Amino acid sequence: MKIRDVMTTDVTTASPETSLRDLALLLCERQVSGAPVVDATGTVVGVISEADLLAKQVSRPLSRRLPLEWILGERHDPDELRKRAATTVGQAMSSPAVTIEANLPVREAANVMVDRGINRLPVLDGGRLVGIITRADLVHAYLGSDEDIGRTIADRVLRRTMWLDPDAFDVEVNEGIVHIAGHVDRRTTAGIVERLVGLIDGVVEVRSGIGWDWDDTDVDLPAGQREPGAASLIARDPPRPMHE
Repeated sequence: MKIRDVMTTDVTTASPETSLRDLALLLCERQVSGAPVVDATGTVVGVISEADLLAKQVSRPLSRRLPLEWILGERHDPDELRKRAATTVGQAMSSPAVTIEANLPVREAANVMVDRGINRLPVLDGGRLVGIITRADLVHAYLGSDEDIGRTIADRVLRRTMWLDPDAFDVEVNEGIVHIAGHVDRRTTAGIVERLVGLIDGVVEVRSGIGWDWDDTDVDLPAGQREPGAASLIARDPPRPMHE
């Protein structure tokens, strides 16, 4: 699943010259908690959020005591001071903007949000703003329909990746929890299926009841030799996430 599939295309934007009062009214009117900041050329130059507005409210007011506070050892974050003194969006926004491309997988957006500690990402396509994706959008995407997950397991994991007959397996998906049962020739094959199912968007947990005929995890091979097939596949780098 790509970011363009879950992003919001009706984007509320602000300009650097917008006053913070007008911004507050805009956010309340559109019922959003933040917006990309776009300059006259259409370039995303920053992001403004409720947190940036609250910085002026929760901090102590600026005063002539600042030099004394500095002497006494108190420190002030320059970014915090800038936001406390701001009157326009350009002065209060977070810049440069962290953006993401529309054609990337949804999990890439989740990784960026977690790594950067942010709640929304402007989405670009060829440098042009085409949408915005929020943590709420990711939650909805992650909790994909159970029917879609079941179809992905049958088609992409069992048939197309593992070359197994989906009809030989019982697959049930309930609120993202996958119950899968069946029988394969090797224990490593069962492990690969379980791992691939766990990489599907929307899967919360995999409960595997797949049996096997041969435990090939306990095979003694000459040093440096790796058994072909499932045993060697399971030892490779982790497979890429399963996306449409």
